Amino acid sequence: MSHHYEGAVATARDYYNSDDADTFYHRVWGGEDIHIGLYETEDEPISDASRRTVAHMGDMLGELTPEHRILDLGAGYGGAARYLAGNFGCRVTALNLSEVENTRNRQINQAQKLDDRIDVVDGSFEDIPCPDGRFDVVWSQDAILHSGRRARVLAEAARVLKPGGVFIFTDPMATDDCHDGVLQPILDRIHLETLGCPGFYRETAGQHGLQEIGLEDHSHQLPRHYARVLQETEAREADLADSISPDYLARMKKGLKHWIDGGHAGHLCWGIFRFRKA
Repeated sequence: MSHHYEGAVATARDYYNSDDADTFYHRVWGGEDIHIGLYETEDEPISDASRRTVAHMGDMLGELTPEHRILDLGAGYGGAARYLAGNFGCRVTALNLSEVENTRNRQINQAQKLDDRIDVVDGSFEDIPCPDGRFDVVWSQDAILHSGRRARVLAEAARVLKPGGVFIFTDPMATDDCHDGVLQPILDRIHLETLGCPGFYRETAGQHGLQEIGLEDHSHQLPRHYARVLQETEAREADLADSISPDYLARMKKGLKHWIDGGHAGHLCWGIFRFRKA
């Protein structure tokens, strides 16, 4: 673990490298896909809803082929990379700052015989270790919020995209009209000063030559997802106690409730953003 990161990125990296976080996200939050799901019912399995998000985003990209090169920013355990490589034959670079998650990602890729199409890279999306204009698609799911320099992340995404390439991502966001202070419990929990908002992403993307295709709004799914994770955590708490510290579980439950409350109060939004590089 020789990489040096600063600020919010370093905090996120240390968190996701911890034994408690690795166990929780792998066993509770969906396994391969650790992001917000698209639920069809209130009690649907987290993993099914999370995989539906991946599949829907893939469909939104149109016809993918083995010639397409895709970069996944904040790839986690690599579920999206395996979906894209396995279903379309794409070559995927999975960039992620947690070496613990990356190790598990490489092991699963090898077991599924996809390691020849997926390159797992230890690194930060604030400084993408790839040349200009390399990728047809830059993809990210619920990861950019962990950066304290989100404008830098968008600049880097634009830099590595080919002309005509697509940047597709989701991120838990504050609404454009969210008042200062109302999200402080969430920000304190994830050690951040702000969340992005749709207006910020639109303005910043435009500054870097990214033209908006659209934002598919699924804001109602955000509190639904966190409620499902909370429900699952509480239902399995006795079993999880053998492998996750009680303090971690208590803080997780408290944090999940803040996200649920913020979503129901209308202070948070979530959806699928798409931009095209001019």
